[in-house]
Amino acid sequence: MSVIVRWAPSPTGRIHLGNARPALLNWFFARRHSGRYVLRMDDTDLVRSTREFADGIEADLAWLGVVPDLLVRQSERTALYDAARDRLIAMGRLYPCYETEDELERKRARARLLGKPPIYDRAALGLTGEDRARLEAEGRKPHWRFRLDGRPVHFEDLIKGRQTVNTASMSDPVLIRADGSYLYTLPSVVDDIELGITHVVRGEDHVSNTGTQIEIFEALGGAVPVFGHHNLLTDAQGQGFSKRLGSRSIADFRAEGYEPLAVAIVATLTGTSLPVEPYESLDAIAAKLDFSMISHGPARFDPGELDGLNARMLHAMPYEQAAPRLSALGLEGEAMWLLLRENLARFPDIAEWSKLLTGPVEPVVADEDREFLALARALLPPEPWDENTWSHWTETLKTATGRKGRALFLPLRLALTGRPDGPELRSLLVLLGRKACLDRLP
Repeated sequence: MSVIVRWAPSPTGRIHLGNARPALLNWFFARRHSGRYVLRMDDTDLVRSTREFADGIEADLAWLGVVPDLLVRQSERTALYDAARDRLIAMGRLYPCYETEDELERKRARARLLGKPPIYDRAALGLTGEDRARLEAEGRKPHWRFRLDGRPVHFEDLIKGRQTVNTASMSDPVLIRADGSYLYTLPSVVDDIELGITHVVRGEDHVSNTGTQIEIFEALGGAVPVFGHHNLLTDAQGQGFSKRLGSRSIADFRAEGYEPLAVAIVATLTGTSLPVEPYESLDAIAAKLDFSMISHGPARFDPGELDGLNARMLHAMPYEQAAPRLSALGLEGEAMWLLLRENLARFPDIAEWSKLLTGPVEPVVADEDREFLALARALLPPEPWDENTWSHWTETLKTATGRKGRALFLPLRLALTGRPDGPELRSLLVLLGRKACLDRLP
């Protein structure tokens, strides 16, 4: 069987880490099985969905390294949903209901007082044609519910194992609103059938929906895909990511200078048995990650872990990989990159660190060090320089002044770089050259 997966975001905002998790897990599964990846924009909410958000989602996926094989938009597929609607109505599986939200809430409250589950009582199934005509004459427009079989629905979950959802404990779900617009469920099932989706990989908060959807698949005569429900990514406090709560978006991480692969690794390998460490590529992760490695417990995002991973990847990045990005910043030079990369937290930091070589640098000179630095200037060795020059110079200064350790090295670092931290001075000295050092020493 050829694997076809889909990821189906709603373009009502920019995607965040919680959204990126299923987007990437589907990508890994497709790559691992040489399958196809469908990006489906669930844009039936015409009020909140925008093309700008949809384009942003595509850009965010591309930045993460995900390029779908097919893009579809539900707003362009309404005829398919209408046809499925008509079939379900003709079969008696989709029926009109006229209760207002207030009336439904009163029914639910009454059921709770009686100690019963607050599920829909199917009163609308008892309406006659005359009843419906009277209600519509009053100006009421029906919403449409799918009549569930009310039975245990069993399925083998790729991640969670054998699952059972008893639809007898659920209300018949509303598939069509009173204004005629579709909710998520029916278009999703219709698209999965029409697109030949073989595997649906999504968050575990959808497990209870699966029983309903399997019944709709069966009612429409479609092949039921294999489902896999992964643990959800939460923030450090255990709270879920949300557009509504203003969680940092993937676009935010991009603007802040994080490596896309670092973001992808943390979004997907957190909450698995694979270590959160550098990988060569998404394909390298796909080759290692089996869904059996996904924990059944929560996956908690640690911002510090992302920062550490991002830095590790930069510190090991070869010049060939960095060169095009350096060029875009007006920088070049392998020696410069190899010297400065271990100081980077995020790639754009290189622009500031490169000033250690190109200037301007404001030397920091303490009054008690002026005499020492004047001597250091006088004893600065002649060129040519190599990586032994630093040790020769500092040994000469140590002998002449008796200074050692921090008292010897820190004043030199502050004078040459203007800061107490940074790359090793042994290599920096060679790249600076004698003239730049004389200019910075008082």
